[in-house]
Amino acid sequence: MSSLALITGGQTGIGLGIARVLVAQGWQVALASSSSEDSPAVQDALTELGDAASYYQHDLRDTDAVPNLLDRIKTQQGEIDSLISNAGVPARVRGDMLDMLPENWDFTLDINLRGAFFLAQSVARRMINAPSDAYRSIIFVTSVSADMVSVERAEYCISKAGAGMMAQLFAARLASEGIGVFELRPGIIETGMTAGVKDKYTSRIEAGLVPAARWGQPADIGSVVSPLVSGQMQFANGAVIPVDGGLSIHRL
Repeated sequence: MSSLALITGGQTGIGLGIARVLVAQGWQVALASSSSEDSPAVQDALTELGDAASYYQHDLRDTDAVPNLLDRIKTQQGEIDSLISNAGVPARVRGDMLDMLPENWDFTLDINLRGAFFLAQSVARRMINAPSDAYRSIIFVTSVSADMVSVERAEYCISKAGAGMMAQLFAARLASEGIGVFELRPGIIETGMTAGVKDKYTSRIEAGLVPAARWGQPADIGSVVSPLVSGQMQFANGAVIPVDGGLSIHRL
């Protein structure tokens, strides 16, 4: 039987890049996001991924709906072997952090932190309660912004820093259960989320901001996820892996 990965935000961007890699390696994928199933992005992803993929509409802010989501996945595709906690939102408004509104703070942290935590909590409980010979894992896709400051989007940075600690907590709690937990910190990745700042970052990349001298691609993240979910790095439990072309390297 094929292994199954639940990928939040798996219909676009980094999530879709991860799904492509896993499907090519024989995995089944369950894609979940707040988008409607008939949205163009979801339909395009399902067409591309074929019979290996199913889609489930789910708003991470609705933590009460998590059991129903996981029940639907189990009924349709089976037990989850890996959770790729990838879905997230940017700051609603970029600007002076001294002008940030509480509702904008709440929106970002409700999805990037609170929603991600309680979904991972439920998946972890089910993994423990349904022992398996298969290797199981939880991958948190955070950001270099967990450690690199952008004062014009403070709530996003704080949410990602919190998600980094969340990954460490789950790693420590689940290691004895044989469940691997890892954190990936993407850098400047070419997706719909970064489309609005593409010109700004392209010029900075060309000026040396990223040592690899190029934009990251969703496939770059997928290639790193592959050995993590397959168990090839299971004794590196809790590892924090930058996937940023060297962006986060401290340099003079």
